[in-house]
Amino acid sequence: MKKLWTFLRGMILFAVVLVIAMKVTGWNGLVLKEMPGVLQTDDYSSQYILMVDRSTGKAVYEKNADQKAYPASLTKMMTTLVALEHIKDLSASAPVDTATYQEMMAQNASMAGFFGREAVTYRDLLYGTMLPSGGEASNSLAIHVAGSTQQFVQLMNDKAAELGMTHTRFTNPEGLHDAKQYTTASDMAKLLDYALDNQNFKAIFTKGSFQTTPTANHPQGITLKSTVLSSLNAAEQNGFEILGGKSGTTYEAGQCWATLGTSGNREYVTIVMGAPLEDISHPDHAQKKDTLELFAEVSAGER
Repeated sequence: MKKLWTFLRGMILFAVVLVIAMKVTGWNGLVLKEMPGVLQTDDYSSQYILMVDRSTGKAVYEKNADQKAYPASLTKMMTTLVALEHIKDLSASAPVDTATYQEMMAQNASMAGFFGREAVTYRDLLYGTMLPSGGEASNSLAIHVAGSTQQFVQLMNDKAAELGMTHTRFTNPEGLHDAKQYTTASDMAKLLDYALDNQNFKAIFTKGSFQTTPTANHPQGITLKSTVLSSLNAAEQNGFEILGGKSGTTYEAGQCWATLGTSGNREYVTIVMGAPLEDISHPDHAQKKDTLELFAEVSAGER
């Protein structure tokens, strides 16, 4: 009888420990913070997530936020910020660089639709970099601002160091995959939160569409559309609104989104990275689904 009681007591103790472990880890090894306002679910496809309340600077949800990830075209947020901090006149002429234009075409990079030598402005290149994620636009910005992409990348890394992005390294301005170019969701959130205080950056980041300057190549200009905002509709946003965003996709990085949204009277920065990608020609948009669900959870918690 004594042995039976000892056995039963041991089993009860084991069960208690198991329940506590399940509560803390959420079954998947992810430690979830037990505090008010922090989402407790982990029903997301993306491997790396951070959602931050901009008014408090506190994480609302995080998943592997400090683990190494590839940024893909989220890189262009840094490209845009650095360029803005060095350009004196956004209306000044900044023709599309021919050499990097040809390089981006050869590598099948996403493009804004400009031609080599096209007589566009800095403003056109900035919107071309952010909204349609144009590789020719981001590299042309780099050439005009710093003289070469290598020197511009140094400016990007200098800015990353200034912002405390200690787990980030850039090797190019456009975000094409390079194993030596990496970041974390936490570092991307630091970047976006800081950049949004730059009014020019915020205006570009939250623009749904933009008409570029008429040129000989495009007499009517080009209508540039945000890859994020153009994929959303009001019906998907019940109780919240996504104001702007930047997308990024490579096989190595997966599907990535960086967004700014509001719920109630609060602004949130959300980074989702590493959503699985099987066919880049037919993506399942898991990063969009995760972003919408994160905002829906926050909105529901505020009611």
